Amino acid sequence: MRFTKDHEWVSLDGDVATVGITSHAAEQLGDVVFVETPQVGKSVKAGEAFAVVESVKAASDVYAPVTGEVVEANDALSGAPETVNQSAEGEGWFAKVRVANPSELDALMDKAAYDAYVASL
Repeated sequence: MRFTKDHEWVSLDGDVATVGITSHAAEQLGDVVFVETPQVGKSVKAGEAFAVVESVKAASDVYAPVTGEVVEANDALSGAPETVNQSAEGEGWFAKVRVANPSELDALMDKAAYDAYVASL
């Protein structure tokens, strides 16, 4: 699992990356009440907004950590957005993206670096 400074996580399986927000981000948001996942077939670019998460506190863009094409969206979140709070780095994933440039993952943080980053905030 790799992490961004915007609190997204990515887990690679072959050439498909599962993407979501981190547990830290979910805690900061509070109770998630709405999730807008990207459309299957959408092209996404690393660093650009590709989904939206809304909580009782705020609405936030979710940024793609990698460039590629959305091959699956977690449609279950539309009926159960609280899954993001319950399992942000598991069942609360947002989308699966076929990665166009695997080297982009090299720029992301590992768990130890992300934990150190969060601790510095």
